[in-house]
Amino acid sequence: MNKENTLEELLVVIDQKIENNDVIDSVHKIKLITTRDVIKDMIHQ
Repeated sequence: MNKENTLEELLVVIDQKIENNDVIDSVHKIKLITTRDVIKDMIHQ
């Protein structure tokens, strides 16, 4: 990831981490899910 990446690309990365269970613990997974949902809400308003 770098600052040139789009939010859509960020969502793809977050989704991959969630799907692959590439997380530190369950709290980290919940944070990723929450972040993903907030970003989706912001760009689809």
